[in-house]
Amino acid sequence: MKNAALLFILSIFCNSIWGQNQEKAEILVDEGIAYHDKGDYEAAIRKYDQALELDKDNLLALAEKAMTLLSLQKYEETIEYCQTAIDKHPGEKNLQNVYVTCGTAYDGLQKTEKSIEMYDKGIKLFPNYYQLPFNKGITLFNAHNYEEAVICFQKSATLNSQHASSQNALARILTIQNKRIPAILAFSRFLIIEPQTNRAKENLGLLLNIIKANIEQTDENSITINRVLLVDTTTEGKVKENSFVSTDLILSFDAALDYGQENKHKTEVEKFIRKFETICASLKETQGKNYGFYWDYYVPYFVEMNDKNFVETFAYIAFATADNPEVNQWLNAHDKEIEDFYGWSGNYSWTTK
Repeated sequence: MKNAALLFILSIFCNSIWGQNQEKAEILVDEGIAYHDKGDYEAAIRKYDQALELDKDNLLALAEKAMTLLSLQKYEETIEYCQTAIDKHPGEKNLQNVYVTCGTAYDGLQKTEKSIEMYDKGIKLFPNYYQLPFNKGITLFNAHNYEEAVICFQKSATLNSQHASSQNALARILTIQNKRIPAILAFSRFLIIEPQTNRAKENLGLLLNIIKANIEQTDENSITINRVLLVDTTTEGKVKENSFVSTDLILSFDAALDYGQENKHKTEVEKFIRKFETICASLKETQGKNYGFYWDYYVPYFVEMNDKNFVETFAYIAFATADNPEVNQWLNAHDKEIEDFYGWSGNYSWTTK
């Protein structure tokens, strides 16, 4: 009886010490994260190592050390710590980032198949975590497998409609694939989520180039509309998936109006508003006849935006990085319109469309 009581007391004592060690380890991990965020990776790793001395299988310490090693491009060590975390903590939710880190490390080693394998394992365990298909898409993109990469970016955008990088990736790959209207919609959605960064400035320039890509002013009085004849039906006469031929053609003619006397002296943002309203009106008119991811995901959002008269507000937000005094003046004077726009956009139900 005395032995049983002694074992019980020892058990409580050991559990108490383990709990204290775990708590101290987590404090050290937090300190390591702070060093990581400041770019002092070596100091971060020292903190993680101290945490692991106290609690050798601490998942957070293993995961954060792996991430810091990844930042140092120590890919083999990154994979080692990721694998330890996976082996010691099977099924735990915090592993979702470990699979991302491990897949990225394999990609850094140019082991594409192993990278994809790791992402797929993570996706199977955590199907609703947007970073897994997104990073898988990056690996596929780096391998020039654009068709499969775009499916991954579509998935990550669906799982997290506020993830700007998914929109950026879709816009870039759609531009490569010469899918003009979907690229315009993806760039536009990106600029709504992230309107005031260096990426936004670059993407605004790309968006404006795409919108007027088919228009060439050959001389003062002549404009050429360069069009490639696109077939938007299958051999059976059915409309192709994600066909935007009608809207693409209408936009080309509308973009040519920029050079006319009526619009010649209008600002770039005013011209953009006109063209974007034309896009939205065309999408609404042909919405019932078309299908595919971009029709289901983007079109209802932008059609509703136009119907609610938010295109002007969107346009000025999109031009926030244009270094234009008129744009800055409009943004400073229309706080209520901007608040209303983001109130609508933030409450938009992507999952029910």
